[in-house]
Amino acid sequence: MITILIIGIEMKRATATIVLALLVAACGNDGAGQPRIVVTTNILGDLVANVVGDGATVEVLIPAGADPHEFQPSSAQVAAMARADLVVANGLGLEEALAGVLESVAADGVAVFEVAPLLDPIEVVEGDDHSLDPHVWMDPLRMADAAGLVAGELSRIDPEVGWEERALAYAERLRAVHVEIEGILEAVPPDRRVLVTNHATMGYFADRYGWDVLATVIPGGSSTGAPSSGDLAELVRLIRSRDLPAIFVDATRNDDVARTVAAEVGGVDVVTLHTESLTGPGGPAPTLVDLLRHNAREIARAASG
Repeated sequence: MITILIIGIEMKRATATIVLALLVAACGNDGAGQPRIVVTTNILGDLVANVVGDGATVEVLIPAGADPHEFQPSSAQVAAMARADLVVANGLGLEEALAGVLESVAADGVAVFEVAPLLDPIEVVEGDDHSLDPHVWMDPLRMADAAGLVAGELSRIDPEVGWEERALAYAERLRAVHVEIEGILEAVPPDRRVLVTNHATMGYFADRYGWDVLATVIPGGSSTGAPSSGDLAELVRLIRSRDLPAIFVDATRNDDVARTVAAEVGGVDVVTLHTESLTGPGGPAPTLVDLLRHNAREIARAASG
């Protein structure tokens, strides 16, 4: 049995230390001497938990509503990564503040597995800047492939467990929600399949389902950029020119700028999606499958209005 430790995102330092201490104590009860796996994001954590099933103890530190771009690890969390048998990360620059730590633990011999670069990533173009989009989890078919990749890495650590079978079962759930999403989006006329988002999280959704991301409020693939007044004026013009009904924002980010743009345009809704983090159990997106389904419904509702 494998104990899996999932790193928290945008958590207050004291809270992180307390929760980590509790989880390490739990490991001492059930997982002494077992391999340790650290996962950087809660969305990947959900995928890993589904792949391991009852063959591992999954310990989650990630709080609901966290932004992976801004996560700063505590010293205890860095130590947990250094002790891990495997670190599962998204990669492609998503965990911006973790890059140095990931490089350091890899240099010290820890196996670091970045999933997103292996999932046929798409390009984000902002003027002369070109980068690869890290938000691969917005495509359920890519994440079905990710389940198999994670199972392969787990098999290197413990080949006696049937990781591949569990990954196949979870991949089928992701393929099923893909078909469900196609049905949800059928109600949206082709000329309304246009998105304006708070930042560039919806590229994989658009690529998979035939939508167009017209513009983002925050430039670039990160959530940490800042638009200029010229950028915002152009965004207002674009929304008016296409008579778009909504701006889609992520629940982890401040949406004040998006609301200012919506007010300037007039008659535009600001619709909250869950694109960077799962929610708690009582929220609309406690799992990746729930997240994908919920976002599709919100997009279809707003775009059809």
